Amino acid sequence: MTQKTEHTSITIIGAGLGGLTLARVLHLHGIHATIFEAEASPTARSQGGMLDIHEHNGQIALKDAGLYDKFLELIMPGAQATRVLTPDGKILVNEPDDGTGGRPEVKRGELRRILLESLPADSIRWGHKTTEVTSLGGGKHQVTFANGTSITTDLLVGADGAWSKVRSVLCSEKPVYTGTTFIETYLHEADVTYQESAKAVGGGSLFSTAPGKGILAHREPNGVLHTYVALSKPLEWFAAIDFNNAETALQQIAAEFKDWAPELKTLITHGETKPVARPLHTLSTDVKWERTPGITLLGDAAHLMIPSGEGANLAMFDGAELAKAIIANPGKIESALEQYEKELFPRSSAEAKEALRMHKILFGSNAPQSLADFFANPTSAITPAP
Repeated sequence: MTQKTEHTSITIIGAGLGGLTLARVLHLHGIHATIFEAEASPTARSQGGMLDIHEHNGQIALKDAGLYDKFLELIMPGAQATRVLTPDGKILVNEPDDGTGGRPEVKRGELRRILLESLPADSIRWGHKTTEVTSLGGGKHQVTFANGTSITTDLLVGADGAWSKVRSVLCSEKPVYTGTTFIETYLHEADVTYQESAKAVGGGSLFSTAPGKGILAHREPNGVLHTYVALSKPLEWFAAIDFNNAETALQQIAAEFKDWAPELKTLITHGETKPVARPLHTLSTDVKWERTPGITLLGDAAHLMIPSGEGANLAMFDGAELAKAIIANPGKIESALEQYEKELFPRSSAEAKEALRMHKILFGSNAPQSLADFFANPTSAITPAP
């Protein structure tokens, strides 16, 4: 028996921060949207580490979503502190968190939780992995899922991340490898067991970089140090490492940092979780598409870029701005999408170019001095990466 295809008015693919913000702002104004998420449940996987939520975009989105006060309850005190160390452990920058900054740190999972809890239970369909998106004409689209079901919709929003299925309907852009991979690992109870490393990281973030490599770490609640080891290597180099053998994999990664200070190398060699390689991919800095009826993108689906601290902020801001455009244009979806994309494209392009600049500051030929210079003068010119 053929299964009946359901129809939804507004469909969001992806229950990340951007898609949830869009649904939440719409909900506040009496507009229902349905989110389809590939993961089986809200707890199907870890939601990553700390996020710094910025005054000029992420915090605005949370205010639009009516969740700003709940967000304030999630902030980790002191986490805006920043340290920049040379590979031999010399301190170049040591900025304390004086409580006056505009980039407070929260756990991504907790931020997602308050967004999830702010929506009606029937807003999200878990276990719906998108396999195909088809244009039906007249601004309507059909989405087919791996579980055999499908839906049609009047407005389709791709909030489905880097490898977006929805994006393929709009343009031919695909993510490309940047040449850099992050290897993620953790230390637990660091203030007791790894005191020198904990001291090096300080109360917030640590950056210790050199040309083509670096050790980046964030302090999380309960003495957890969350580390990203950056290496500019071909994908084949990482493919040759057995990451299932944690000890051997970490030793191979640490070998690239053999002359670095012991308190920095410990962040790699003593990692207490299975290391995870995260290759960095990006879209071009000027991604755009022709206005196509009944469909648009937000977040990484729209503007995947090198990590710069803006990704989550931009996704939430996109979601809030799209919602406000829909609210401001009742019954006129195309007018709403045109208004949203007119502002989306230049905003995304500017942020993507800034992300490339930050990547060169972090790992270019003059690192780590280029990073220290950036903290002294954020608008300063940089030495191009080799």
